[in-house]
Amino acid sequence: MKRRKNEGASGKVRLVDAAWVWTEPHSMRLKIRLTIQREVVAGGTILQQSFVVEFIVRNQQCVECQAAFRQGTWKSLVQVRQRVGHKRTFLYLEQLILKHGAHRGCLSIETFKDGMDFYFPDKGKANRFISFLEDVVPMKVKSSKKLISTDDKSNISNYKFTNLVEICTLCKDDLIFLPKKLAKHIGNISRLVLVKNVSNVINVIDPLTGQTGNIESDAYWRDPFRPMVTAARTRLSRYVVLGNDPLYLERNHSKRGVNKKQRSKLALITTARESDLGMNDAQLEEQSHLGYLMKSGDVALGYDLKEVQVVDDDAEAARAKGKFPNVIFVRKLYGGAATNAVDTSKKRVFQLQRLPMGKGEENEKSKTAKRAAEMEHMDEEDFLQELEADKDMRTRVNIFKKDVVVSKDDEDNQDDEEMNEDDDQKITLDELLDNLVLDTKPDAPDVSQLMQSEAPLGAEDAVLGAGQEQNNMTMFVTDGERAAKDNLGYVGRDDALNMQARDTATVVDGNVWGKDFMQKDGKLP
Repeated sequence: MKRRKNEGASGKVRLVDAAWVWTEPHSMRLKIRLTIQREVVAGGTILQQSFVVEFIVRNQQCVECQAAFRQGTWKSLVQVRQRVGHKRTFLYLEQLILKHGAHRGCLSIETFKDGMDFYFPDKGKANRFISFLEDVVPMKVKSSKKLISTDDKSNISNYKFTNLVEICTLCKDDLIFLPKKLAKHIGNISRLVLVKNVSNVINVIDPLTGQTGNIESDAYWRDPFRPMVTAARTRLSRYVVLGNDPLYLERNHSKRGVNKKQRSKLALITTARESDLGMNDAQLEEQSHLGYLMKSGDVALGYDLKEVQVVDDDAEAARAKGKFPNVIFVRKLYGGAATNAVDTSKKRVFQLQRLPMGKGEENEKSKTAKRAAEMEHMDEEDFLQELEADKDMRTRVNIFKKDVVVSKDDEDNQDDEEMNEDDDQKITLDELLDNLVLDTKPDAPDVSQLMQSEAPLGAEDAVLGAGQEQNNMTMFVTDGERAAKDNLGYVGRDDALNMQARDTATVVDGNVWGKDFMQKDGKLP
């Protein structure tokens, strides 16, 4: 509140003084004493009167916050679904949403067995969210609307919109047997490929040669196909690496060229199934695009194509002719996942943020809720293993440092892993973000500064005062100190308790405007 001087015509009220009045700290009241003057007779008597103006502070929520606490206030619903037996894709999508802030403006989020529901207050915010999904996953959308109410006189109708977003069934590390026409269209690549990663396009890689290709979203939805083998925990087998030999392939000019760096990553890997160790001496030799990562003693996950069940007739015919390798390696395991440690998640040096989500009615009423929780925990562990083994995937999400204690055994294991300089997929501390917390208390003042500020009082008093301030850093402000610092009037506690809400009007001595409130230079403040 600023004091001001009104220099209006005769007969108008002039504000000559304003001062804050003391109130209880938690009363939610603000009081200001105003002093006004008015000329009753032209060129004659001036009257002065003081009164108190009281302001009441009331808390109020914005429209969006009010809608968030009411039921049935959403206007547009986005249902995201994927018809697969795991939720690893939604865990990855959740991290993308958090990094880009795509969930802002969303009233609530619910999770279901095969997807998630996003509730928005208007159609525009839902459309922006759908546009974000189009940029990060291959999808198709179906929209519908339902009439809630209508006004025939004003021709205004109230609708609720529902958008069904279906994500393609291909996921990271799935094994695909491509249609012959599609394989020729994307660079004459081999029909047996792995899904390297999924964005707005599907990136595939030949596990035997390292050749890559991209499947556009439109090309997939024109003729959808399912993976030959899904990257489920029950389909993947663990293999122990016994050795590897670098392998260089001659360039095939009839196919899209594989760059020199990719060809140098190929190696012939000698492995043994982990479950066969101590049982037999069976060994397998297969070339792989992950050969440069492997060294003796490492553990890798792969598909055993001898025992896998194939549904596609063309794929079964190709396997019968011996065109399939015995093993296709998917990824290398790091840390506790490689040693089958019980506390694998506790030893990880990173952690992820999660969206505030609620359980849908389908999950709450399910009789197999405990089983569903176990499956969700397994999917989270598989997703974290994918992050550990894929550097490109980590660049698209935010991963944060985790406060963990590294034992000597873990340090030795890290030193051994650092010896493999070619392993560029291993997670490092440089990739992790600090876990920022915004609700912490302010930093305590420096004790040395307190000692210097108290130095004129004597050295002993300064040390004693600094020790007391270190134990209790509460800062007290004298009553009215802030108002005096800002050059504002202030009515203290004792005067405020005895002050009347309105004073009787009195005549100003000498009929001079604001005489009692003038400064030394004769001007009103």
